[in-house]
Amino acid sequence: MRFENILADINGFGRFQIMIIAISFLGRFTLPCHFMLNNFIAAVPSHHCDIRWLDDGGIFRNLSQAEKLIVGVPVQEDGTPSSCQMFTEPQYHLLLDSSNVTNLPTVSCRNGWVYDNSTFKSTITSEWDLVCDRKSKNKATATIFFVGVMFGALTFGGLSDRFGRRIMLLVSYVFGTLFAVASAFSSCYVIFVVLRFFTGFSITGIIIVSTAISVEWVDVEHRKLVGVVDSLSWTFGSAVFATIGYFVTDWRWLVVSVTSPLLVSIVSWRWMPESARWLIANGKLEQAQMYLKRCATMNQREKQIHSLQTETLSTIVVTEKRDRTYSYIDLVRTPKMRKLVLSTGILWFCIATTFYGISFNITGFKLNIYLTQFTYAMIEVPAKLAVYYLLDKIGRRCTEVGALLMAAVCLGINILVPKDMSVVRTVVAVIGKGFSSASFSTVVLYSAELYPTVVRQKGMGYNSSMARLGVAVAPFILLLDDVWRDLPQVVLCCSAVLGALAARTLAETRNRCLAETIEDVEEQQK
Repeated sequence: MRFENILADINGFGRFQIMIIAISFLGRFTLPCHFMLNNFIAAVPSHHCDIRWLDDGGIFRNLSQAEKLIVGVPVQEDGTPSSCQMFTEPQYHLLLDSSNVTNLPTVSCRNGWVYDNSTFKSTITSEWDLVCDRKSKNKATATIFFVGVMFGALTFGGLSDRFGRRIMLLVSYVFGTLFAVASAFSSCYVIFVVLRFFTGFSITGIIIVSTAISVEWVDVEHRKLVGVVDSLSWTFGSAVFATIGYFVTDWRWLVVSVTSPLLVSIVSWRWMPESARWLIANGKLEQAQMYLKRCATMNQREKQIHSLQTETLSTIVVTEKRDRTYSYIDLVRTPKMRKLVLSTGILWFCIATTFYGISFNITGFKLNIYLTQFTYAMIEVPAKLAVYYLLDKIGRRCTEVGALLMAAVCLGINILVPKDMSVVRTVVAVIGKGFSSASFSTVVLYSAELYPTVVRQKGMGYNSSMARLGVAVAPFILLLDDVWRDLPQVVLCCSAVLGALAARTLAETRNRCLAETIEDVEEQQK
């Protein structure tokens, strides 16, 4: 007896499963908002040294703001006021000849900065002066958040395999909300980044737990739909985030705004069932029976309830030791699991490096930040719809390999296209982003299908942490253009090819039942 046989009897994709997908969609909506929040709250508005001290001195009191800038702040090569330097004393002669600035003494800003608030009412940059010699703190904000995501993935992966999917999903909802809202009321930079670390740590549980619950409750035929819908929730959140950011320009209220949907998720959590697969694998047969009966009733298969006996459920999962506790060591304890862990780890790292490397490096749109954010989100829609068609048409493995190789081709083309052909380069880069997005959509579902139920969350946690490592590496790859202008493209291209080779070593999961135990994985033939 397999769990898929029971799902077939009680309808493996009915109202019960749609409810699970809807609740998961709602919770996952806020994730891209937080992942890309730094683009808005840590944006660096135009700024220059504060020269209000000129108001205290004689002839300068009646000068216009433009004249005060000429007298107090040197100009850069593009004609704009310097962001980090000011004259040691007012240079009144510049009012007569503003071009005579040779060898004029300057110093770093003494009295803070003045910021342009036309786009953002406030950011953490302007609030805590994270510019000039303190700009490294600004860049560290996103890094600290993703470090939290990386550690959270490992932690929630282990805890949800031990204590259950449902309770850990609630923990992620509650603590993600608390830390995010608390960060919006931070009184200093240090407190803010600490709270952002724990926000990333907490909300990452939503990613891996909700995916596992959805996949473990649907039948084989509809698993691809779950994967694509989960992925589209990311796209939808990214698009809506641009709209929210346009209307909410104060960074504190922006954090609160993008976090607020989690309150609805906390309320809707009461209808989220525990994974019956996990319950059966851990010997909790009575609870599994309860949820399966609820599923049968909601899917209008009441006649099948009598067949859901604990004796029948006990035959679904046969392990070497009932009720044993699994750890991350079990991911590498047996030969095929070691191979699986190595291949998926490399795959997730390469996909994340390629996806975020392309995303950070797309230029040429010449749009404002909100329209650019919206455009990036919309690019992913056709790619993910194509994935839905291809997952069953050619299989998970071929879709993954093909998407990565096509992303590599786009990166390779941009190495050859001249820099002055900006329109062509932008179009190719956008297409490459679409392929990398398709690879990301595929790998989440693919990995969930590859790992057995007893360690599925640990596997997804490990993979997610490898992806966050790839995110952290991507910005540094883009800095390699100082060595050779096309070196970042070459490295990203190689990363995509390496990911395709790693995907090629994985087993195909199309139309296959989910593995329940490590023994199932070891017995499966490629």
